[in-house]
Amino acid sequence: MRVMRRIVVCGESLIDLVPTAPAGDTRASGWRALSAGGPMNTAIGLARLGNPVEFLGRLGDDAFAGQLRRHLAANGVGTALAVDAPQPTSLAVVSLDEAGKASYTFHFAGTANFGWRADELPELGADDWLHVASLVTVVGPGRTALLDWVRAGSGPLSLDVNVRPTVLPDLAAYWALVEPWLVAVGQRGGLVKGSDEDFELLAGASGLPTDPEALVVALRERYGATWAVVTRGPDGAVAAGPEGVASVPSPSVALVDTIGAGDTFMAGMLDALVVAGLPLADALRRGAAAAALVCEREGADPPTRAELDAALG
Repeated sequence: MRVMRRIVVCGESLIDLVPTAPAGDTRASGWRALSAGGPMNTAIGLARLGNPVEFLGRLGDDAFAGQLRRHLAANGVGTALAVDAPQPTSLAVVSLDEAGKASYTFHFAGTANFGWRADELPELGADDWLHVASLVTVVGPGRTALLDWVRAGSGPLSLDVNVRPTVLPDLAAYWALVEPWLVAVGQRGGLVKGSDEDFELLAGASGLPTDPEALVVALRERYGATWAVVTRGPDGAVAAGPEGVASVPSPSVALVDTIGAGDTFMAGMLDALVVAGLPLADALRRGAAAAALVCEREGADPPTRAELDAALG
């Protein structure tokens, strides 16, 4: 039985500049400005699956910020908790390899996402589920205010690690910023999720195993999270929870690009696990199916509940 609860998604929203066909003019190139940002993608994914969602982010004062507000509203994501910030919108320049896998170059200096202050952060209800991701946990100056706020809370919490070395190349320093968030998840009995690539990048500093099944067990044992989830791209996903370890394969896809795949997996997983109360393997399966659907579309375009149900038969 689905237990409807408000999910508050905290993190960045930004614009992905995705290359289009060459313009035929060496003075110019073609780009699509797509509404994006991992946390915003997850919020929209959750809303399309029928959940009440509030986006807790800092939205800027430029035309791109207007686009982000319209996109959130059009997808039924509330912005009552969002902050109107006097800075411009963050940008990510997207590069796609021959297989459609995305990599990102970020332009963050002085932008709205990362200026959090303590007085901008709300008091949440005891039944609210808080999901935090991803770069707001490591990019200053606002990361400290956010972490202090999360530590002071007591409700259920999930975290998407989502490592971006182009933002902070020093991976030991990156791990030092990520680990307190894992501790916070454990203290609040929540869920931590990352990709195998995320944890492989941090393995030298973290001392955590890189084998996915050993990793999810180690994350639970070291930090006390109720659930630990590792996605493996085309190889599926693995998770550990109170009922043990579960893994699922990824569905086959006609790949367009991977933009938003991990964020959409998170939406499907949270919807299935913490709202519908499904067993861990079933929740993984719904997350993987949601991610597969978004890989067949341009950019982050999560499925509706009807589309996800149809894909799962």
